[in-house]
Amino acid sequence: MATQLETVGTLGRKLSFSLPLADIERDAAVRLRELARTTRMPGFRPGKVPMSMIERSYGAQVRSEVLGDAVSKAFGDAVTEHGLRVAGQPQIERLDDAGEGQIGFSAAFDVYPEIVLGDFAVLEVERFGCEVGEAEVDKTLDILRRQRAPWVAIDRAAGDGDRLTIDFKGTLDGTPFEGGSAEGFQLVLGQGRMLPDFETGLRGARAGDTPVFPVAFPADYGAAELAGKTAQFETRMVAVEEQQLPALDEAFAQSMGVADGSLERLRADVRANLEREVAQRLRARTKSAVMKSLPAVASFEVPAALVDAENASLGERARADLKQRGIDIDKMPPIPPETFREQAVERVRLGLLVAELVRSRSLQAKPDQLRRQVEEFAQSYENPGELIRYYFSDRNRLAEVEAIVVEQNVVDWVLANARTTERALAFDELMAG
Repeated sequence: MATQLETVGTLGRKLSFSLPLADIERDAAVRLRELARTTRMPGFRPGKVPMSMIERSYGAQVRSEVLGDAVSKAFGDAVTEHGLRVAGQPQIERLDDAGEGQIGFSAAFDVYPEIVLGDFAVLEVERFGCEVGEAEVDKTLDILRRQRAPWVAIDRAAGDGDRLTIDFKGTLDGTPFEGGSAEGFQLVLGQGRMLPDFETGLRGARAGDTPVFPVAFPADYGAAELAGKTAQFETRMVAVEEQQLPALDEAFAQSMGVADGSLERLRADVRANLEREVAQRLRARTKSAVMKSLPAVASFEVPAALVDAENASLGERARADLKQRGIDIDKMPPIPPETFREQAVERVRLGLLVAELVRSRSLQAKPDQLRRQVEEFAQSYENPGELIRYYFSDRNRLAEVEAIVVEQNVVDWVLANARTTERALAFDELMAG
């Protein structure tokens, strides 16, 4: 098969080739005869349907399938012949001037760029650290106590941290508005869930009080009919409650799963969980710093086909996220096609860089690394062996672990070969990020 290859720009290629029509007809005839052996039609026994009827019913479909298979094989053979690495899906079109007895095609596609990695010693990467001490354990225990603290009715003025149950009715120029009223509504003062004026109007009130106060809506408020306006609210304080923290004692330790109620063991468990969580977050922070630094070691053009595919994928994810939030995406204007293009270019560039680094520096995941990673996942499970079997019983699940290990290999290699600076993070800063 004769082929002709053209270069279009840096990464674009156009491949022209032709196929003998006689070969297509021959292969189609073979496939139709095979089909005739099992085809059932009214009035005929299996295998006895006349070929003329088989041809009328299935001829066009079979020829299309045969031609598609032949084009795919011819394209693959030509790619191998020319030593090309195709990036993305080719755009294949039929040609009109293929010559007598031939059917011609052209395939337009991108190839992967040649990536020359530079000197990693010039990279500057931050490596993050964070200490877990007794204060962090105390803070976590306090959070756990608050999560389990019951709300108890109190007879005093409401303040920040109290939970209020209220009825309210809002009016704008004396007229009620949509969403402006509720009964049995609960909020915790000071959490910023409601507008500042609304919370201010409730502070200092007691159960049974009926505060009335104005609430100014900001100019950029989501409901256009309320934006920049001031409404009047009539409220009734149904209940004011505060949390009663459970004592940090044997009973609390047992409620947290420590069978013998040992506070020392509870603190040790909390510390171990904190250290595990901190280690994971530190790895994520450091990995992000490494990945942000990588584009500086190589300059190359990215295949447009891969960028187009990634751009479309990001758009689909955005639509799926909006749908999951309960937004009717069918009533929304379409997302502009270039919305995620810059992000798509960055993601494709980083993916190609990481792949080249893994290939050139032999950073593929090794079996013992996979085992260690799965065992680390299993540490926080009641039955670690069950989770380990879960991963190793399915190649697709293990592939997810493999991707994590490979990324960590890349991070470790870059940290070992780049200039690194240590940056200590406060515990609260790390956990909030």
